[in-house]
Amino acid sequence: MYTYKQYKILILFIIANLTLNGQSVEGEIFEQIDAGNKQTISGAAVYWLNTTTGTLSNDDGKFILPRKNNENKLVVSFMGYQSDTIEIEQNQNKIQILLQKGKEISGVTVTSDESAFISSRPILTQSITTEGLRKAACCNLSESFESTLSVDVSYSDAISGAKQIQMLGLAGIYTQIMLENTPYIRGLSAPFGLMYIPGSWMESINISKGTSSVINGYESITGQIDVNYKKPETNKEKIFINAFVNSMMKTELNFNSRIQVKENSSTMFLFHFENQFLKSDHNADGFMDAPLNTQLNFMNRWDYAIPNKMEGRTMVSYLYETREGGQMQFDKHKDYLSENAYGLGINTHRMNIISKNGLLLPGEHESLASIVSFTFHDFDAFYGLKTLHNRQLSAYANIFYENFLDKNDRHKINAGFSYQIDGYEENFNDTNSFRLESVPGVFAQYSFILDEKFVAIAGMRADIHSIYGLFLTPRLHMKWQMLKNTSLRVSAGKGYRSPNVYIENTSLLNSSRNFVIEENIKAEEAWNAGASFTQVFKIKGKESTLILDYFYTDFINQTIINVDRNTQYVYFYNSKGSKSYAHSAQIELMLYPFKGWEIISAYRLNYVVQEIDGKLMEKALNSKHKALVSLSYATKFEKWKFTVSGQLHGKQRLPSTATNPEQYRKPSHSPNFFTLNAQITKKFKYIDIYVGAENITNYMQPHPVIAADDPFGKYFDSFIIWGPIDGIMLYGGLRFTLKYNTSTI
Repeated sequence: MYTYKQYKILILFIIANLTLNGQSVEGEIFEQIDAGNKQTISGAAVYWLNTTTGTLSNDDGKFILPRKNNENKLVVSFMGYQSDTIEIEQNQNKIQILLQKGKEISGVTVTSDESAFISSRPILTQSITTEGLRKAACCNLSESFESTLSVDVSYSDAISGAKQIQMLGLAGIYTQIMLENTPYIRGLSAPFGLMYIPGSWMESINISKGTSSVINGYESITGQIDVNYKKPETNKEKIFINAFVNSMMKTELNFNSRIQVKENSSTMFLFHFENQFLKSDHNADGFMDAPLNTQLNFMNRWDYAIPNKMEGRTMVSYLYETREGGQMQFDKHKDYLSENAYGLGINTHRMNIISKNGLLLPGEHESLASIVSFTFHDFDAFYGLKTLHNRQLSAYANIFYENFLDKNDRHKINAGFSYQIDGYEENFNDTNSFRLESVPGVFAQYSFILDEKFVAIAGMRADIHSIYGLFLTPRLHMKWQMLKNTSLRVSAGKGYRSPNVYIENTSLLNSSRNFVIEENIKAEEAWNAGASFTQVFKIKGKESTLILDYFYTDFINQTIINVDRNTQYVYFYNSKGSKSYAHSAQIELMLYPFKGWEIISAYRLNYVVQEIDGKLMEKALNSKHKALVSLSYATKFEKWKFTVSGQLHGKQRLPSTATNPEQYRKPSHSPNFFTLNAQITKKFKYIDIYVGAENITNYMQPHPVIAADDPFGKYFDSFIIWGPIDGIMLYGGLRFTLKYNTSTI
């Protein structure tokens, strides 16, 4: 039985005041392959003229968009195609749209200039488009959130170069990171997984706050990040090359190529190479500012279909990465596992297969879909005198049925079953262990759609974990279109996750701290509830958007990572009912005041509390306040693009170092600081040239490594990171794109 405290969060499940009018437009988007043959386009942006609230076409090219009372012109756009504006009749509810190849004017392809928008779906979702991703370097997923406060990104320590995210004030492990609706970054990929997703492979990113649909599993607690890669079915890049270099001499090369194999099958090859070959130590602490690293990343994906019968996508990828960091004089061949010099080394091999297939059943909206994936991950590392060698072998399957229960498309049902199995081989120093997690589950989800004026999605899933037992996961999402330009969303639900103590805390291995696991660690379990308010208004004929949201997360059990009790140890134990919760509130304004201009401003407040050794404390290394302003301007035909973004970072509580000698102590809180980034892009017929700078203010955290002069002593620590550890960084690059002519595909 749940306690009263746990039930109180369900208050947000109840909403009244349903209105009985309003309509939606349902459509399907195609492109012409040849005479008499068409294929659907997924990921196309669909929105009412002069608005920013829209949606994306799904994997089948379909979309549903609420009708605006006084708007009758629908805009559809997709990279490389002519944007189309369609006039919708008053009583027209269904439409098919055929996009044409983009026109070239003065060597510039005309495409959509929207960088981000709020999806019309019931779950609060911000979509970052291809144009949005290109407004910064975006070398990988960790660098793709510069113009949003929904996701915080920071270094996890001062030596490894790993980056971590936070959503709703909580660590990224509580956010489900998906690749095209398939669980992707989990298990051994937690420390560096954000850097395994190249920016040049991405087509869009969908960021959802709060618990997600039960269809995707029980793991999402604070939100979901769903990455969409470029698809051979819709992407027309015959050859795409991106070359990049920065002032620290990090180089990258990306190569994509798309091939039409048969009429209804196509393939893409995606290749990524990066290399950091130059050592640097700008703060003169004796440690490299960034580790030397080499990454090779390759993917081959296929899209295939049997018209009116089935559609499918399969992706096969392989990644190899090596990292070497530590003191400037470290030489792995001479100093490995010795006290001659402190060093870090990580070798990673990762292989992944994902196959998604759908059968079209006799009903108009009836389908049966399956998602299957396999992952092998080998992580072999050393941190000074410590060694960690882990292997993971995982398999995942999700099979579900979808259909509407009535002719008016108001009652929709999804039901299915899933199976996740993970085998972990863990070797830490002289200890060895093997853990097998087997989780079969079933789920059902009901959607009530009242002409898009009101949408409610209620779901329940039950999973049986081979170690932790039964997981019951209820979730509810609702959207109410209160007024013409005003909407309210509410969500509530539960989530679980299985902790991995060593791999999720590799940043603490770059210290003298010893790991103390005080008890058997249980599954983490939490309730999350939230509400968001969206108001749309017009400035000079174009629609701008104001979003306010609030989310509350309350843990029933959380793995406490206690770094305050003693600077020589880190303690792991279950919260066991002690207080652990997070409040997160955000206001964001997306303005389009003049043609070519985009202004995004936001403020975020997090209040995250844990009970540590009987005392209620703010979570360490968590910024309570943060603000953002991002300005973008594009000239006619987008020949030039200019972007400037600044972020104000509020102070953070730092872990206690009071027992250290005075020279190795840190203050109780970090200071406030400001960072500034900028980029300029010049577009030609086939080539884009871009230059930019990150951390223009050149602000750096002083002395990020504690006891850098004694790395094998008992006070050495590199994980207390609250600010930039690199100074100003300049970069430049070019993108070369050669597209197919429509007639040759």
